[in-house]
Amino acid sequence: MRQSLQHPGSAPVPLPRGGRDKFLDMVRAGAILAVITQHWAMPVLAYSDGRLATGNALVTPGWWIVTWLSQVMPLVFFAGGAANLISLRRAPSTRDWLAARVRRLLLPVLPLLAVWLVVPDLLRGFGIPEQPLQVAGAIAAQLLWFLSIYLVTVLVTPLMVAAHRRWGLAVPAVLTGLAVLVDLARFNDLGLIGYANAIFVWLAVHQFGFHYVEGRLGTIGRRGALGLSAAGFGITALMVAFGPYPASMIGMPGAPVSNMSPPSVLLVSLAVGQIGLLLAAKPAMNAFAARPAVAAALNWIGPRFMSVYLWHMPALVVVSGITVFGLSYRTPDPGTLLWLVLTPLWVAAAALVLTGLLRVFGRFETKAPGGTVTAGTGQLTAAALLGSAGLLGLAAHGFTTPLGGGVLDGPLPWAGAIGLAFLLGGRDLRLRERTTTS
Repeated sequence: MRQSLQHPGSAPVPLPRGGRDKFLDMVRAGAILAVITQHWAMPVLAYSDGRLATGNALVTPGWWIVTWLSQVMPLVFFAGGAANLISLRRAPSTRDWLAARVRRLLLPVLPLLAVWLVVPDLLRGFGIPEQPLQVAGAIAAQLLWFLSIYLVTVLVTPLMVAAHRRWGLAVPAVLTGLAVLVDLARFNDLGLIGYANAIFVWLAVHQFGFHYVEGRLGTIGRRGALGLSAAGFGITALMVAFGPYPASMIGMPGAPVSNMSPPSVLLVSLAVGQIGLLLAAKPAMNAFAARPAVAAALNWIGPRFMSVYLWHMPALVVVSGITVFGLSYRTPDPGTLLWLVLTPLWVAAAALVLTGLLRVFGRFETKAPGGTVTAGTGQLTAAALLGSAGLLGLAAHGFTTPLGGGVLDGPLPWAGAIGLAFLLGGRDLRLRERTTTS
């Protein structure tokens, strides 16, 4: 392992035998479970006369407070930052690390593309109306935004690690300051500039993960962690109370402003609050992770994080298609006794479908991509950027071609970009001059 330059008074978090940080494993597992549970529980659905009506249970008055804990994307980027630094330190070279990360992230997407490029036309053949198909295609693709941004984050990780080791906390502080400036421009109606915070906000949170591995976050005591959490949630509350930010940490239907799309600087302070809360609970979380059943569950989900993320919304589409479209089921009013009784059954049904999907498609993630990687750093950079663009295009446009649209209006160009990115992440594709001997 390469030696790392440390800040005065900081040291890497010592890893237990086997090289796994159980706290990070618990954070990642808890975050993905929170994501899928929220996505499965919050839809309010009804079907009538060829149209699927969609709503969000979290618009119920007062339920916005749930999102302060259930919006766990900050924790995903925090844990990702820590995991990226740990794996980079172990890698033989930066090129080897980048090649492994790019291909590992893109490979599980390929079966999702293969399925969803044909599913809409198959369903049309069975007489499914167009509007529900559009909703299903959008739902299956919309969460690819995360992987798009995360690929860029992975690409710049070596640079951000070097910045971390030189400037420490000044790096997330500067990124947060830039996010504030972007928000100011956004709230003054300066076009699409708000989406720059998809980089500044998430890179700032990702940087916190470095400070867990090589910094004081990894050794902070319970009192300090609780103080950090109080500061993070307190700043978030003040910005909601006196600023232009909505109280919900996820986008709400019909809301004029979203903290998530594009991300606002509020998510940085929310991240501080959430991270501090979990660090305060770290001893208890480590003890819980040591239980044999929990350890087995963590070992199972660990190699399948991306597959669980990619396929949990298609699982919701399957359950919704059978119950809402096929059986005319209507979601009860959120918060009612009937909703409280039926929602666990709904979530259990989606979990059952997801389990089946993972048995078929999870193997793509658990098996390392085959072939020798010979691509250079420049080609790997192009692969990451092309893959990110393809994923973002799919997230924005969905898998279903609009009525009257051509090939270029549908998902094929974006899917092709992702496939090409995966190829670029493998063998060196540069044309080499051939020499012959007489």
